[in-house]
Amino acid sequence: MAPAVDGQAWWRSPLAWRTEILAALVVGVALIPEAISFSVIAHVNPSVGLFASFTMAVTISVVGGRRAMISAATGSTALVLAPLSRHYGLHYLVAAVLLAGALQVVLGVIGIARLMRYVPRSVSVGFVNALGILLFKAQWPNLEHVPAVVYALVIGGLVIIGFFPKLNKVIPPPLIAIVVITAITILGHLDAVPTVGDHGALPHSLPLPLLPHVPMDLSTLSIIALPAATMAIVGLLETQMTARLVDDLTDTGSDKNRESWGQGIANIVTGIFGGMGGCAMIGQTMINVKSGGRTRVSTFLAGVFLLVLVVVFNPIVSRIPMAALVAVMFVVAYSTFDWASIKPAQLKRMPRSETAVMAVTVVLTVATGNLSIGVLAGVVLAALLFARRVQHIATVTRITPDHHRWHVHFPDLLRRSHPASSDGHHPGLGTGVTPTADQATPDQATAVYVVTGELFFASSSDLPDRFDYLGDPPRVVIDLTDSHIWDASTVAALDRVVAKYAQHGKSVELLGMNPASADIHANLAGHLSSEH
Repeated sequence: MAPAVDGQAWWRSPLAWRTEILAALVVGVALIPEAISFSVIAHVNPSVGLFASFTMAVTISVVGGRRAMISAATGSTALVLAPLSRHYGLHYLVAAVLLAGALQVVLGVIGIARLMRYVPRSVSVGFVNALGILLFKAQWPNLEHVPAVVYALVIGGLVIIGFFPKLNKVIPPPLIAIVVITAITILGHLDAVPTVGDHGALPHSLPLPLLPHVPMDLSTLSIIALPAATMAIVGLLETQMTARLVDDLTDTGSDKNRESWGQGIANIVTGIFGGMGGCAMIGQTMINVKSGGRTRVSTFLAGVFLLVLVVVFNPIVSRIPMAALVAVMFVVAYSTFDWASIKPAQLKRMPRSETAVMAVTVVLTVATGNLSIGVLAGVVLAALLFARRVQHIATVTRITPDHHRWHVHFPDLLRRSHPASSDGHHPGLGTGVTPTADQATPDQATAVYVVTGELFFASSSDLPDRFDYLGDPPRVVIDLTDSHIWDASTVAALDRVVAKYAQHGKSVELLGMNPASADIHANLAGHLSSEH
């Protein structure tokens, strides 16, 4: 559903249209130096990155699942494909982009986005903070070995962006900063100030289809398979994380599966036009959202404006000072960073494990410059710490004859064991024997253990170590009323308990399983000998 403006559809509001158009214009300008820089990293002509940004943005605005999110050529794509381009040339790069797009379509269709639910909040916060640092860090090359006036222009841009909203909230402050700083450099004849044109020649014509001229054989596939798979996974990871961030910023939902296969389609279209592919861009997306962009219109027009700017207004765009764009990106980096997450009061409240996960995600991402490495490490660490915390979530307690459970719950457990089947087997009993009347009254020759909690591979791994196989009497009852069996690891652990008691000539009865637990136990018990 499209967002509403003051109770009406957004497209009926002139203010909404103006906001979308101006936000798109700012993004279109900001895409230019990024696309050129990424082209340099990927060892291709600047036009390859610029056209990729155009086709990605326009295509994803139609097929994507997250409104207002900007997809274009990215640094991660450039880093993954750079060795391929350097050693084999542009055509192999394009072939890899096409294969990556196809893989993303398949992954999107099978629901890869559902895996994002397993990315904990601490990793997401680390991802956001690392992005803020990387965005800030990426601007420093533009401030090295430059005239002193460049620093003054950057400060001036920051002042404009910071204070202009107090005067006018209609025109996005980043756009004002770009226009003012450009005018100052042109009118002041500041020819020594680096400009967008210094990063490479801009194209003068529209992109044309360029199918890769590579052999269609297994040799080619062996060359492009790994870069394509890496690009597909990294692209989807960055896209899903960025989509989640935009969801939170705008308080709106998005179709993550559609966004996944939409990214694949966008990369296929980009490959057909000889582009270097890409994914969601956190920096430009933040610019768009912070400037008021909320619909597919801003995404579509960002791509259109990019193409118009580099083709039609080539001479003017070439003279935009990098100082203006650095100021814009500094503000975006500051806004991206979750400052509340590092406040001392917040850190004291947070569990140390979650703070550690966030820190590892940030450090590895910044150190490697690779978002996928940082996020993957964060998820793995979070999983290990979680497994450690829940390792003892299940408790095993041996109760004595004077315990209230002997008099109240224990007889009832025997009576309400799962109904016997036609052969007299009770799914809830480890021995498969229906208890007799005299067995329903526990005595000193019976040991009763009560198992409480969720039983799965982590919590049940040490379950066999919690019983006294030598000291217990001939009859042992394990009460599972207050627990739940989730997996085969738990069934195997219970099988080990039964087997170890049997080695000492003692019988075990498993009582009180709920229906789901009884089903999985009945299906697997005795068939997991390799895990004993």
